[in-house]
Amino acid sequence: MKIGMVCYPTLGGSGVVATELGKWLAEMGHEVHFITYNTPVRLGGVRPNVFYHEVIISDYPLFDYPPYELVLTSKIVEVARDHKLDILHVHYAIPHASAGLMAKKIIAEDGAELPLITTLHGTDITLLGKSPAFEPVISFCINKSDAVTAVSEDLKKDTYKLFGVNREMDVIPNFICPSNYDVSPNEEFRKQIAPKGQPIITHVSNFRPVKRIIDVVEIYALVLEEIDARLLLVGDGPERCAAELRCRELGIESKVTFLGKVTNPIETLKVSDLFLLPSNAESFGLAALEAMASGVPVISSNAGGIPELNKKGVSGFLRNVGDVQGMAEDAIQILESPESLNRFKMGAKKHSDTFRSELVLPKYLALYIQVLNGRN
Repeated sequence: MKIGMVCYPTLGGSGVVATELGKWLAEMGHEVHFITYNTPVRLGGVRPNVFYHEVIISDYPLFDYPPYELVLTSKIVEVARDHKLDILHVHYAIPHASAGLMAKKIIAEDGAELPLITTLHGTDITLLGKSPAFEPVISFCINKSDAVTAVSEDLKKDTYKLFGVNREMDVIPNFICPSNYDVSPNEEFRKQIAPKGQPIITHVSNFRPVKRIIDVVEIYALVLEEIDARLLLVGDGPERCAAELRCRELGIESKVTFLGKVTNPIETLKVSDLFLLPSNAESFGLAALEAMASGVPVISSNAGGIPELNKKGVSGFLRNVGDVQGMAEDAIQILESPESLNRFKMGAKKHSDTFRSELVLPKYLALYIQVLNGRN
C-alpha cells in the first residue's frame, strides 16, 4: 500500500503520532510519503519505505499571508500522481483535511481515486471549533472525508457538539512505542537537576495558557513545604516568562530548572519521579502517556480525554481544573515514601501498556483496508 501522510512536523502530539504511525507502516512493508513543510522531528534518519516531500512556501507580493493550503494541495496532487498513492491520511482538520479534499477532487479529474482519512487531534476542534469562521469548513471536511478518527471519546463528543457532523467517527487513541522507552536514565543529568537525589517533578508542554503553567509552579511550591523536591520544566512558549516571574516571587527559582525545548522529552522523563498536567483541556494528553510509559506517575486535571488515560490510584491522581491544593496533596501522597512512589511508578508503567503501539496501530491499518474496500 502507498500512503500519503500529511501532518505538522513539530514536537506536538499530532506530529508525533503521525510520524510514529508512518514509521510503523513502513516497517510493515508499506510505502509512506510524508508531505509537509519540514522533516518531521521524530522521523530520524534514512529508513526503508519512507519518503519526505517538502511543501515549499514562497512569498507572493499579492498576498498578505503565504497561501500554504493551496501549495500543500498542489504538493499532495503531485505526490499522488507521481507515486500512485492508494490513500491519503491527514492529521488535523484545518488546513490539512481541506487541502486533502481539494487534492482528492483534482485527482478525480484524472479518473483516479484518492481516499481520504482525517484524524482529529484536539485543538483543530476545541480551539478552532469555537470560531464561527471555521465551522462550515471543518464540518464539510469531516463529513466529506472517507473516514474520520478521533484520539479520544471526549474529542469525538466535542466534535459532535461543536460541528454539524452527520457521520460516524472511529476512536483510535494515541499510543506509545515501547522500544523508545528502553533507555537508561542519564544519571549525570539527574544529578545536575537534583544533586542530593531529591525527587524530580516534571512538566512538558508548549507553555500555552491552556497548560496552566502557573498552576504547575504553585503545586510545586506547596509540595516543597513538605518534601525537598526539584521542578523540571521542559518546553517553551508564551507563559514561560510569567512562570519564571512566579518562581522568583515565591523564592523558589533556585530549585526550578527551565530546560527549554528538547527534541526527545523521553530523556527528561526517564530521570523524573512525578509528572504534572493540570491543563484546562486535553483531547488526550500524550505527554502524560509518555510519562507513564517512562514509569512516571501523573497528577492531572480531569479535563477532556485525560480520564480515559490517567487511572486514579493506579497511574496517579486526577483533580478538578484549578485545584492546586488537591493536586499538591496527591503529589505529596505519592512522594511521601519510597514504597508509595515505587507502587505508583509500577502502576503507571503497567497501565501505559494498554496503549502500546502493537495494540493501537493495527486499527489504523484495518481502517485503511476498510476504506479501500468501499467503506463509506
